[in-house]
Amino acid sequence: MKRTILTVLAFALTLGFAGLAPVNAEDSALSAPTVIAKMLDRNGQLNTYQARVHVDMRMTSFPFLAPKLDGTAYYKRPNKFEVAFDRVPSYAKGFQKLFDDVADPISWGKDSNIVSKGLVKVDGYPNEMIELYMTKKIYSTIIDNTIAYVDPTSYELLEMDWNDRSGGKIVMRQWYRMEGGYSVVSQQHVDIHIPHINAVGDSQFATYQTNIAIDDSVFKK
Repeated sequence: MKRTILTVLAFALTLGFAGLAPVNAEDSALSAPTVIAKMLDRNGQLNTYQARVHVDMRMTSFPFLAPKLDGTAYYKRPNKFEVAFDRVPSYAKGFQKLFDDVADPISWGKDSNIVSKGLVKVDGYPNEMIELYMTKKIYSTIIDNTIAYVDPTSYELLEMDWNDRSGGKIVMRQWYRMEGGYSVVSQQHVDIHIPHINAVGDSQFATYQTNIAIDDSVFKK
């Protein structure tokens, strides 16, 4: 799939398999290419979808902005994804980037080196998850690394963290539901803590229309 919401406001306002050791992750079923391939194959018969999405953002620090956005998420196999908001405040124009980063595992390798750290324990989750650790191929003055945490059984992306060079961090978590026989994102929550910006955000996805005709013109690229 392609890219989810909730990080760029911060930048724009600025799996288990017991016995598989992380040290051997790149030589096993937990290698980054294998994990990403399984993520993409989760809904093998899902060729397209369209769903309305509502986003609530709330800054917990000055200037205490609280934008509410409504839009439509589009997906077309293999890697076209777009969120078209009905109306976006000028300071929140970067919102689409969040969707892009989270919903598009194919795109991760285009600008980042990806290493599987194998199964790790993550705070807030009862079971171990696969950690995919990403660093930019071209040096970024903002992003130090990005980490994706993937369920080793369902291959759902449960959490994505962006760690910036200033010590700030953005954490996005997402939850899924079954709809029409497919596992789809139902809601997301983001916590943003970077210098001068603290915010939280939530997105909710309405009913999905699946395997319908979607014109390529809705996708910007």
